[in-house]
This record gives sequence, C-alpha cells and structure tokens, in this order.
Amino acid sequence: MDSAMIKRLPEGRGVQSIEVGGRLLAAMVELGKPAMLRDLAAMAKVTSAQAHAYLVSFRKIGMVEQDPLSGRYLLGPFALQVGLTRMREHVPLRMASQAAVELAAETGLMVTVTVWGTHGPTIIEVEESVQPVHVNLRVGAGYTVTGTATGRLFAAFLPDDLVRPLIDKERGAGRPGATRLARDKMAADFAEIRRRGFATTEGIPVPGINAVSAPVLDHSGQVQFAITLIGPASDLIVKGDSEQAIFVKRFAESLSANLGFRAERTSDDPAAALPFGFGRVRGEFAERAVPFARPPRRSRPG
Repeated sequence: MDSAMIKRLPEGRGVQSIEVGGRLLAAMVELGKPAMLRDLAAMAKVTSAQAHAYLVSFRKIGMVEQDPLSGRYLLGPFALQVGLTRMREHVPLRMASQAAVELAAETGLMVTVTVWGTHGPTIIEVEESVQPVHVNLRVGAGYTVTGTATGRLFAAFLPDDLVRPLIDKERGAGRPGATRLARDKMAADFAEIRRRGFATTEGIPVPGINAVSAPVLDHSGQVQFAITLIGPASDLIVKGDSEQAIFVKRFAESLSANLGFRAERTSDDPAAALPFGFGRVRGEFAERAVPFARPPRRSRPG
C-alpha cells in the first residue's frame, strides 16, 4: 500500500484488521503469481497463523482462491470484478466500452479493448463477433507483447524500460536467438508501427485469424488503451495499408480526439474532417467509410 497516500487522507478512526488484510492483498498484487502462505505473511509483516485467518475470510467472499494441488494463494473472481469496476469508472474506459460495441456492430467482427496492466497488455472488454471466431480471449486475460498485434502496439508506443522486461522474458534473454540482430529487427518493427499508427498480425498466433490494433491517446499523447479488431483472414484483410486496417486506425483516432488528442494533419488527409463527437462516429464516419460487409443484427436471448 502507498503509505504516502494514506497520510494524505483526512485523519479518522479506521479498522486495523482491514488495513492488515489490505497488506496481504497488496502482497498478492506485488507478487503477481500464486504464492505460498509464508511468503505472503512475510511481505505483509504478520505471522503465518494471522495471515491464514485473513485468507480464510477472503476465500469465503471470493477475494482469494487457493490452488487445491499446490496450496498456493491467488486473487479470486471477486478481486477481478473489483478491479474491472474501478477501471470502467475511469472516463476513457467507459468510452472504450461503448467504442467496442460500436466497432463490433459496424464490422461484425470481434473487438477487444486492452490496457497496460501490471503484467502487460490486459483485456478489459470483449465484444464477440456475429460469426464465432475460435480464439480464447476473455476479460482479464493478457496478450503476449511480441506475438500479438495488441502487444506489439503497446511495445511500440510505451517507453522501452517499461516493456523491455516482458520482451526479454518472452524471447528468453541470453538465449542464442536473443541477439543484437533480433533486437534491431524488433526495434524496426516498432518504429514502423509508430509510423503507420497501427499494428497487425496475419495468422499469428492463431492460424487463419488476422488482427489489427490501434492506440487511443489522451491529450498528452499517452496511450490510454488499445482497440483491436479480430476476424477470419477472409473477412479482415490487414496486408499493407488495407482499407480495413486504415478504418480501425481512423476509428481509434476519433476516440483519441474525444480525449483531447490533436495530431498534426495535412489538408489532404481524409481524416482531417472526421466528426470527432463520439456519438456521431457511427452515424457519419462509419456509415460513410465502412469497408466491411454489413453484418446481420445479432439475435439476443430472451
């Protein structure tokens, strides 16, 4: 826990046991993987017996789970719901949720919204496609940094010291393949992604499935989230500067404008006249420029 933050709060009588329990949860977040009781107790500065009592209560409310085989503790489903609710209360992410619905409705393809979390690119929203796409994506799951369009997008736009540890972990720093040549090739790929304003994958990591991912930036040019379109290669063409890839880029740019981002544009840039009021994106931008077959309306149960 951030002790400086606690000191800035108004003085008042608190519940000490909640603060102790909070230290255990903070230890689990810090470790980022299933942990033994003794390790959590040591990080929270309590005895193992005390830690066990707190973890029993956390298990009862779904805040913590215990692996039945290893006995290790990890954050549970209620912790995920708390985190997602906090994230969605953030205005840009509320907008992201609406954007995912809009883009999926226009294209008929799968859409994910992803933020950079403690352990890399983390999915916070999934809108399914009209036709099933056989990929295992769910809220709370993560993308790899080097093997997906979304991960490479973040790697291209975020500071190197933030993404490098994950890249080295995925590529295996110190192995023969982790050469200077490989690093240079990766740096060139990231530079090209920044130049184009989006990242793509063709048949990777799932054969026959393509993806295009574009960043949504705030007023300072910082990435708030990535919006990614995913679909069969026959429905989503991403080679070169395809119409469909450019469409996703322009869609993301319209969202960035809603967060105050203003990029310098030439007068002949077709995006210069985009209707940046988000409520008008579908009505004026998408209706004019959607390079996808119009999907049928989804039937909803009930």
